[in-house]
Amino acid sequence: MNQQQISELEKVIISDYNNIAGIVVSDNRKTLYENYFNECTADTAVHVSSVTKSIISVLIGIAIDNGFIRSTEQKILDFFLDYTIKRGEKTIQSVSVKNMLTMTAPYKYKSAPYTKYFTSDDWVKSALDLLGGKKPIGEFRYAPLIGPDILTGILMKTTGQSVLDFAREYLFTPLGIDVADNLTFANKEEQLAFYKTRGISGWVSDPKGVNTAGWGLTLTAMDMAKIGQLYLNDGKWNGKQIVSVAWIDESIKEHSRWEEQNLPYGYLWWVGIGTGYAAMGDGGNVIYINPNNNIVVSIASLFKPRAKDRIALITEYIEPLF
Repeated sequence: MNQQQISELEKVIISDYNNIAGIVVSDNRKTLYENYFNECTADTAVHVSSVTKSIISVLIGIAIDNGFIRSTEQKILDFFLDYTIKRGEKTIQSVSVKNMLTMTAPYKYKSAPYTKYFTSDDWVKSALDLLGGKKPIGEFRYAPLIGPDILTGILMKTTGQSVLDFAREYLFTPLGIDVADNLTFANKEEQLAFYKTRGISGWVSDPKGVNTAGWGLTLTAMDMAKIGQLYLNDGKWNGKQIVSVAWIDESIKEHSRWEEQNLPYGYLWWVGIGTGYAAMGDGGNVIYINPNNNIVVSIASLFKPRAKDRIALITEYIEPLF
């Protein structure tokens, strides 16, 4: 790799991927490349959208490792004993933590009722109300925003902490990741503005203080790289086991598949991506891990609808350089 190759890469980024905030390329020992665009810096946190889901996967693994959750086979309703099942509703009783992690839980809605959901006081209960229905358990159904909050509800109930506090204690602080505080919105306009903001640090929560699971976390490019390095290094950070090898191995197996897109899915990680696996969020936010080449690529991106595929950028332009 030489400066000319780097210059050519950056020309491609600026011309074809012009909403990128920052890129970090690393192995499990050091940073190989780091640069920022669009007036962003190493300290610029962005909303990483569905990358949040993969962070939740890490936290569920840590909760299981530490005995807060018994196993992925536990039924969802084991954690919500005060929840009243609607008359005639049986499917929800069989939905497990594993179904939530693999996007194989069914939902009653065809079109997501976002307005009703986000104006409710309890997003976890709203998700439970929408869980189940006539579709069978086991079929892949990707739930972008509505549904995954059930997992953060479980984390809060089992650990006795907010998800942000649990993440700080067991994941963020050990890795040197700083997420400032819970973020809440007074109205739809504030929520929509958040999607487009940059440089704000926090994690969205509902009015009851339950952090979101499918979206809502802000991270820097280096924060995302650290998560990738943690997984590349079999769950160890500075000699300490943060999350078990067993959980990582299970998380990055194919458990389900989005047939429409021919994309295999693990435990809230996309697997079989390039020659590795990835956390991926709207706008082009990515943590890409390739154990065979011992490389992590993290890309933090500003809000942009239908952003160009980052995996192509990684596999065609970035990986060959490193």
